[in-house]
Amino acid sequence: MLLTGADIIIECLKEQKVDTIFGYPGAAVLHIYDALYKNKKHIQHVLTAHEQGAAHAADGYARSTGKVGVCIATSGPGATNLVTGIATAYMDSIPMVVITGNVPKHLLGKDSFQEVDITGITAPITKHSYIVDNAEELADITRDAFIIAKSGRPGPVLIDIPKDVAIDKAEYIPKIIDVQKINDNITEDSLFTALNLIQESKKPFIYVGGGVVRSDASKELLTFAEKVNAPVTSSLMGLGSFPGDHELFTGMIGMHGTKTSNLGVMECDLIIAIGARFSDRVVGNLAKFAPKAKVLHMDIDPAEINKNMPTHHHIIGDAKEILKRLNDRILSKHRPDWINKIKNYKEKYPLEYNGTGLKAQYIIEKLSELTDDNTIITTEVGQHQMWTAQHYTFTRPKELLTSGGLGTMGYGLGAAIGAQIANPKSKVINIAGDGCFKMNLIELATAVNYNLPIIILLIDNNVLGMVKQWQALFFDQRYSETTLDHTTNFVGLAENFGMKGYAIHHKKDVETILQKALNSHEPVLIHCKIPSDEKVFPMVAPGQAINALITED
Repeated sequence: MLLTGADIIIECLKEQKVDTIFGYPGAAVLHIYDALYKNKKHIQHVLTAHEQGAAHAADGYARSTGKVGVCIATSGPGATNLVTGIATAYMDSIPMVVITGNVPKHLLGKDSFQEVDITGITAPITKHSYIVDNAEELADITRDAFIIAKSGRPGPVLIDIPKDVAIDKAEYIPKIIDVQKINDNITEDSLFTALNLIQESKKPFIYVGGGVVRSDASKELLTFAEKVNAPVTSSLMGLGSFPGDHELFTGMIGMHGTKTSNLGVMECDLIIAIGARFSDRVVGNLAKFAPKAKVLHMDIDPAEINKNMPTHHHIIGDAKEILKRLNDRILSKHRPDWINKIKNYKEKYPLEYNGTGLKAQYIIEKLSELTDDNTIITTEVGQHQMWTAQHYTFTRPKELLTSGGLGTMGYGLGAAIGAQIANPKSKVINIAGDGCFKMNLIELATAVNYNLPIIILLIDNNVLGMVKQWQALFFDQRYSETTLDHTTNFVGLAENFGMKGYAIHHKKDVETILQKALNSHEPVLIHCKIPSDEKVFPMVAPGQAINALITED
């Protein structure tokens, strides 16, 4: 059948069972929006307040479901406003298809009004970027974009569509293509070597990352850990892939990891890394990281092998499939001395903080107690993010949505909107710092417009907390531009947007107000004023080994 390019795009989205698009219209995408209007029974469009919010919402949709998130923006500034969200998704391996409009082909390269080379701009932060040359190739490009976004190591793909391509007509032939992960190259020899390393180890430690979540390998990981009988630690992105309340779990590892995780990894004789990339925030001083350990690395991306950490053996493939095959072959083994040592560390070095006054750690712990398995937590970036990682007990995958690789301030609210749209029966809570919250607070309008029952838990210390913490510890308390001194009435702000606002002033009010918010069916903001000099501990100073933990001022 003969369709316009705009109609072909929508038909291809329907082929991929896309039910939601986040975006903001403009001149270069008007024909696509017209096609969307004609298909609004099939695809919901969520109008955000800013294009960056649309990108983060598509990201949150994807993280919370495992599906491909989709967002759309017009040319020029509309497209460039998506860039931070695209980079956020790229760094955390989130599958997204990003659609941008552009000026007609004959105006490309002439500095036309609202023209920008968005494919060139996003080339380093996408798995692939397309600029569509004609309507005839639009269907194949759209289908390929979904395959690339989802297969192998997931990530964002951008399709840039000149305005005349969206207008031109071409023959459309329906074609359903299953988006599957690429075939791996797992061999019996690689499995045999891995099994030998595990069986010979006396003190193995399992280190997991976001790849376990992306692969949906949590059940296989639990079976594997219990068979190997090894402690399990996680990167920030891996939280929830292993039950946080399991006796083998030691908490997060790295710069703000638990003392148990950091000491244990330094003493182990084998690190079993699954879907993790040994980032700088995990290893600290690489030359001093895990000096007694061999490294067994399992990852779907060959580029990650030996990139940051030299390995003794590796398996390239999907984490779920690798763990399935290892679980079929591995023999259970008892390691009482090693497990008891780790257990003693957990008892000796719990996460502690001064409990007097209103503290973020206490608020987050109480929130963890009051919520159930039908909860999704998003965060912004900074101290509140680390307190959440430390003090909220994550027990299942896709429960925590946070910007780990790029560390994007302003991420959490947009992600919460995407997660709530995708999971209408879940309670979605965005834990935010005041500095981050102010960056994209305009998306409160989106939450209210769509009556999304999101809770914003605003941890307000009136400073850029993590940056000030570094200034306090490493810059002789020279607080250059980190004190915010805002006089914003955040409860009044929320109410002016049309949502409920609460304030927590005292520790005794925490549970009551949290419960009120959790019982509500409308957007809610809770303002919590905490001391400005509170710090995240433990902490490893830059350049130090991860067992050189700072535990107090």
